[in-house]
This record gives sequence, structure tokens and C-alpha cells, in this order.
Amino acid sequence: MAASKPVEPQSGTGLPRWQLALLVGTPIVLGVGALYLWNRSRTNKDGKRTGERKTPEGSASPVQGQDVPPPVFLQSPLDRAQAAKNKGNKYFKAGKYENAIQCYTEAIALCPAEQKTDLSTFYQNRAAAFEQLMKWTEVVQDCCEAVTMNPRYVKALFRRAKALEKLDNKKECLEDVTAVCILEAFQNQQSMLLADKVLKHLGKEKAKDKYKSREPMMPSPQFIKSYFSSFTDDIISQALQKGEKKDEDKDKEGEAAEVTESSAYLKAKQYMEEENYDKIISECTKEVDSGGRYTAEALLLRATFYLLIGNATSAQPDLDRVINMQDANVKLRANALIKRGSMYMQQQQPMLSTQDFDLAAEIDTRNPDVYHHRGQLKILLDQVDEAVGDFDECILLRPDSALAQAQKCFALYRQAYTGNNPSQVQTAMDGFEDVIRRFPKCAEGYALYAQALTDQQQFGKADEMYDKCIELEPDNATTYVHKGGNLDRAIDMFHKAINLAKSEMEMAHLYSLCDAAYAQTEVARKYGLKPPTL
Repeated sequence: MAASKPVEPQSGTGLPRWQLALLVGTPIVLGVGALYLWNRSRTNKDGKRTGERKTPEGSASPVQGQDVPPPVFLQSPLDRAQAAKNKGNKYFKAGKYENAIQCYTEAIALCPAEQKTDLSTFYQNRAAAFEQLMKWTEVVQDCCEAVTMNPRYVKALFRRAKALEKLDNKKECLEDVTAVCILEAFQNQQSMLLADKVLKHLGKEKAKDKYKSREPMMPSPQFIKSYFSSFTDDIISQALQKGEKKDEDKDKEGEAAEVTESSAYLKAKQYMEEENYDKIISECTKEVDSGGRYTAEALLLRATFYLLIGNATSAQPDLDRVINMQDANVKLRANALIKRGSMYMQQQQPMLSTQDFDLAAEIDTRNPDVYHHRGQLKILLDQVDEAVGDFDECILLRPDSALAQAQKCFALYRQAYTGNNPSQVQTAMDGFEDVIRRFPKCAEGYALYAQALTDQQQFGKADEMYDKCIELEPDNATTYVHKGGNLDRAIDMFHKAINLAKSEMEMAHLYSLCDAAYAQTEVARKYGLKPPTL
């Protein structure tokens, strides 16, 4: 019986690094293996992928019709050990793993202690036989012996990593599989998949513990203003926009409107004007509980602030109610659909997200926000042509939309970059320069430009753009992720981002990225290698 193929870890397809750039202010949905994949992309030029070894080392083709080789006169202990190993290899190929283990044990006993390379091979081969019998503890023990004699023994490291994963020792598994990824220059798909799987599990475990105990945190006023600026046709944000009018308009209308009507919702809007955001949810709740005339508006505003503090569970019922209010203002329903669609996008439910955006476009055809946010979804789904069309429609309806202008530039850049069209790449880069000149307070313009500059290996200028973005939005987790640079610096950035995560999913992903960076740093130090860079 031939040796069965080991079960390999499965992993969903994560988003490429460039897609992360679009998620400014939203949970990150990039596959956690990205840190490994980015490095791999720099070395695997021919697209070849190395697979896992399925047989022991030094194996010979089995002799037809017989289980054991003919007797051979052995002149040294090492020769006798090699013969025992070769005999074990034939048993292994025949699926006789217990017999193979006996032969490898004999080879280990016969081999002189100074022959460390041969001994490490014998231990690794015996571990392969134990693996077929699912004796994971024995696999780890033999791989440890092999690695002690040969610290860069990739096959033993990877086999130990798989066994450690079976034993639920994720931390040590991650260290081993990271070592394999680095030593093989990130070109082995099997080790990359295992790393991705383990990182996701570790991230989920850490986020589950931390997210339960953390207090909901209101984002900074800069972040909230930036969030509302992504909606240009939003009734509930109009009070906030009013405070941004020109001075001459303020002289005529006043800094903030006086609330003359007894309404908790209007009081909440006044708190928005005053940037007293912590009181908004409670005032909206009063309006909803009293069944006031602004119930729909209060539900939408409360849902919006639930999303801002990372409480999507509480936000969704409010959004559902607004969407189902057939007599409500169509602008409110469309805005609720956009926000629910964005929430689904963050939760990696693209079909539900697409349905909400399409329905919003159907009920409010001239709402620029619909096309802007649907364009972001299309980018994430790698539907770049459709994304450009949506951004064009948004710009047609709202020419001063800085976010749509910046994201259209990024979509055009991705088209040119993936199509290997240097002239169009340069046109897109010039477009970014125009965007940050025309909209100097648009943080996303700097963030997306920085991502393109990083692709073009213009790291110094990219850092300048990221610094400008952080200046404008100091608590934007996504920017910290991108600004990683070297791994030690990246780890510090990830810790900052973790504390700013708006959802358990986002926090889990950030923990995974942080663990990946830390593991690569530790392995590089352990093996005296140059640490990878992002």
C-alpha cells in the first residue's frame, strides 16, 4: 500500500496587500498570510511552487517482487546504517510503516555519533513514518533530534510544525513554519498555507479574549469627521457639515443652531455640532423609545455611532428597521443600505453587500454616496473596470468628492500596474499628485498614494505620505498597518492598530499580522538571517 498523502491545511483566499489600502477606517479583510505572501512575491519570479516531500530521504526504488534487499557485505557502521535506512525506505513506500520504523531505529543505533547529517536524516525519516501512523508526539521528538543536529533542516522543521499543529501547540508551530518560509524564501505553498491557518487561529483566540473585556471607545473627532465626509448626501450628518461652512456664512447663520423644538434627536444633532459625541447614542435612544417624529433619523444616527465604536451587533437591527420603513425619507433608507452594505463588506459577505448597494442605487439613483461606496466594493472584488465606472458616476454627481477622486486614481493605478503599462502608471501617479494638491485635507488621498509609491519602491516618499495621513487621522488603524517598514517597526504599529480596532474581526486580523511579524523577527534572529521587510 502506498503512503497516503498527509492532510494539508486549507485557507480562504485573502485580499492582496493593495486592497487593504481602500479600507481606511474600516475593519481589515486582508488574508493573514499576506506578510508571508508579500515576501514570497519578491522572490518567486518564475511562478514555480515547491511541494511537500511525500517520501523519506535517500529512498531508492523498491525491487519488484521482494520486500527486502539482497544481503550486502557491510564494511563500516555507517554503511550498515545506510543499508538499514534504505531497507526502511522500501518498507515506507510499501506502506509498512511499523517495519520502516524498526529499520530507521536500527540505522540510528548503528550510525556513529559524529555523522550528524546522516543521523538527522534517519531521525527525520522515522518521523515521517510516525506521521503516517498519526503518532504526533513521536513525530515531534524525532524532528527535534533531527533539528538539533541540523538546525536548518527544512523538512524536519516543516514536519514538526505540522505535528505541533495537530497537538494544538500553535505558538511553536508558528515559529517552525515561519522558519521554513524564510529558509525557503517564501516559495513553498504548503508551508505558506499552514502559516496562514495558524495565524488566523491565534488571532481569533487573542481577539476573543481582549475584545470581550475592552471598553467601547469613541474614535477621535478627526476620525469621526473623516467618516462623515465619506457621505455627501446624508441627512443625519448635515449638522456636522454646517459647522464647516465659511466664516461669512457662519456670521449669518451662527456657529450652531439653537434647539427650539423638544426633541432628543435634535439634541443629539446639537451634540454632534459641539463634538460631544459620547452623548449621541443616549439621546437617540430617548427619541426612539418615545416614538418621536424623528425616529427613523434617530435609528440611523444611533446605528452610525454603534458602527463607529465597533458595535456592529447593535447597529444592524437599527439599520434593518430604517431600511424596512417604506414611508421614510428615501435618503435615509439609501444611507442605511450603504452602511449595512459596508458592514457586510467588512464581514466578508460580498453577496449581501452587493445586494444592499444595488438596492440603494435602485431607490436613489442620483445619490453619489451609493456609487462611491459601491466602487470600493468593486475594487475589493477585483472588478476594477466596474469600480472606475462607479467612481466616475459619483464624480459626475459630486465633482468635489475628494474620496471618489482619490479612489478612482487608485483604481486606474491598479489597472495600469497589473497590466504592466508604465505610461498609464505614470499618469495615475500624476493623478495622485493632483488629488493631494486639490484636496490637501483628504487623508485617504495620501494613504492610497503612499501604497502606490510603495509598489514603485519609492519608500522615502511613501513614508512622507503615510506620516501626513497619520497627522490627519491619528487613530486610523489601517494606516499603521501599511506604514510597517521593517518588522520591529511594524510590530509597534500593529500594537497601536490593535488598540484602535473597531470590531473583533479586525482585531483578530491585526493580532495575526502582529504575530506574523514577530515570528519572522524571532526566526531571523535565531538563524542569523537578515529580517524580512514589508
